Amino acid sequence: MAKILDGKATAQAVQAEVASAVASLKEKHGVIPGLAAVLVGDNPASAIYVRNKARACADVGMYAETFHLPKDTPREALLSLIRRLNDDQRFHGILIQLPLPDHLDEIEAMSLVNPYKDVDCLHPTNVGLLAQGRARFIPATPGGVQQILLRYGYNPDGKRVVICGRSNIVGKPLALLLMQKNQGANATVTLCHTGTKDLPEVTLQADILIVAMGRARTITADMVKDGAVVVDVGTNRIPDSTRKQGYRLVGDVDFDAVAQKAEAITPVPGGVGPMTIAMLLVNTATAARFSLPSAA
Repeated sequence: MAKILDGKATAQAVQAEVASAVASLKEKHGVIPGLAAVLVGDNPASAIYVRNKARACADVGMYAETFHLPKDTPREALLSLIRRLNDDQRFHGILIQLPLPDHLDEIEAMSLVNPYKDVDCLHPTNVGLLAQGRARFIPATPGGVQQILLRYGYNPDGKRVVICGRSNIVGKPLALLLMQKNQGANATVTLCHTGTKDLPEVTLQADILIVAMGRARTITADMVKDGAVVVDVGTNRIPDSTRKQGYRLVGDVDFDAVAQKAEAITPVPGGVGPMTIAMLLVNTATAARFSLPSAA
């Protein structure tokens, strides 16, 4: 049976480190790191994510405020809010919760965020810095994946890493992160997607298999080589009449079967999810340090 890579416990360790950094910023510089979260519409999952992020900020001594706009918010109203937050010195980080309603342009919105406050690392400037190996911020979910691997002793250096999924949030930035000639990276990375032919042939080569496809239990045991390390980024609801809410959460990996072959695996829930929030806190503390006179 595979070792469980406990993202919840790892996130608690990271948050303790962030709390210490926040206390130091307060004591030495009088700075309280602040995060502004922009939520447009009434997507229940997005609302839960934003609430969890705000709670985590409070736990480490940060200031957080959510700006909740109606679903039919005009384009200019959203852009005006982003401009105000860029100028608001209470906030060192700005998070625009995705997805936005269809009539709003996500790329336009993210491109307007001050790059030094872009704690999601979605501004084109920050994506470019990440690609060059000199990241200002490490995107939260990719950073969480990297930290889980490193803190459990699975350094990607020299390993064959296969990533399933090419989203701008996970797959692409994670590939950029792990291929760099940097500590905790330096992997040989293959990025798979819907156009990949014979996916199992590729995934079976992975020393480290990272799955972010958005489809429940897509990766089965016959697609994973013996002794691989498997990181499941997916979160999917499937019907379950035995649960009060009528559903349960599963990942993109068939956990029970794959755990019989893998050396280590992340659970869903309790794997990458908590680490995403923890790494967002890391980025917000980093953004607060950018605001110090010595960082100018």
